[in-house]
Amino acid sequence: MAHSPDSLALDVAVPVYNEQAALERSIRTLHAYLSTQLDVPWRITIADNASTDDTPQIADRLAESLAGVVAVHLAEKGRGRALKQVWLASKAHVLAYVDVDLSTDLSALPPLIAPLLSGHSDVAIGTRLARGSRVVRGGRREFVSRSYNLLLRGTMAVRFSDAQCGFKAVRREVAQELVPLIEDNGWFFDTELLIIAERCGLRIHEVPVDWIDDPESKVDIVSTAREDLKGMLRVGRSIMTGRVPVGSIYAELGRRTFEQPRTASFFGQVVRFGAIGVFSTAAYALLYLLFQVGMSAQLANFLALLVTAVVNTAANRRFTFGVRGRSGAATHQFQGLVVFGVAWLITSGSLVGLHAIDPGASAQAQLIVLTVANLFATLVRFVLLRLWVFRQQRRPAASIPSSPVRKVTAS
Repeated sequence: MAHSPDSLALDVAVPVYNEQAALERSIRTLHAYLSTQLDVPWRITIADNASTDDTPQIADRLAESLAGVVAVHLAEKGRGRALKQVWLASKAHVLAYVDVDLSTDLSALPPLIAPLLSGHSDVAIGTRLARGSRVVRGGRREFVSRSYNLLLRGTMAVRFSDAQCGFKAVRREVAQELVPLIEDNGWFFDTELLIIAERCGLRIHEVPVDWIDDPESKVDIVSTAREDLKGMLRVGRSIMTGRVPVGSIYAELGRRTFEQPRTASFFGQVVRFGAIGVFSTAAYALLYLLFQVGMSAQLANFLALLVTAVVNTAANRRFTFGVRGRSGAATHQFQGLVVFGVAWLITSGSLVGLHAIDPGASAQAQLIVLTVANLFATLVRFVLLRLWVFRQQRRPAASIPSSPVRKVTAS
């Protein structure tokens, strides 16, 4: 079913990298489904991102033999990079993507795109975590997925349930606004898109899906989770600093009156503080190892704790307790240094105790004791920051300056 680009209602992207074994079967299955189940003009775009096997040749052969299939080849790897290129180049009314393994049952596609075609919603996602979903996968992946989405909701105060399901769609005019703002070119692309969309007041439609895990998936869970945590901190910083112009997009596309994101609940504050604390502890350990070469253990501990304390206070001020702007920043840092003094006494006391027990303790032993003490000191810091330093600043300002409204031009 061939259609001119300007008449397309739906463009389904299939990002692939070294998928020679699954590509042809999956594209033919998707093509057959769209041909028989959809009555709107559609297209399938195979987005090959720098494959090194026979994937490019198979993609070209499919594009030549199947009407409504095109192949795009990128010189660099990255699922997010592939989606950025094909979505921004497409003129279809609705832009979607599915994983090449077709883990998500295609019967969820019509209800996924329907509210976007009608204009009722702006972004649509398949969710494996809704009550009506049916999911088959191993316990490890289930635990990682649920933990990730719980952490995401706790730290970013979002409402959508499943950020990682490879089954999503977006209206073209929304994609034209949001996609250029997304920094990630890999697996965090989906999460970043959804966070920005929700912050901008866009309507996110969720569809329960039937999903079967692909046992041959190439996704490295550990490295992906690590990069996702970095991505959460980065996108949160981008929103807070205004790099993402939430105000102007909200005014142009938002579904309700602009309002500040809600102040995080106590649980949300604990999760955010904990995430910042983990990174701070890791940074502290690294700095201590660097400083203790050529100086005493006490001085190395003091300097490492001082540097991380300043950064930790600034991060918690903005992300955990929602305090923005420069007003009171110096006072908060001064109070934070007082809290740092308490933490330093705790960690220094642990070091004194270690040397009293084992005067010849190795650097590794000192690091272990200090890391444990620093974790305890971190708990003390949270209590003092919440009940003293930021006690009067838990509620964000009623309004924030918004960026100039940008005109959205339909292409």
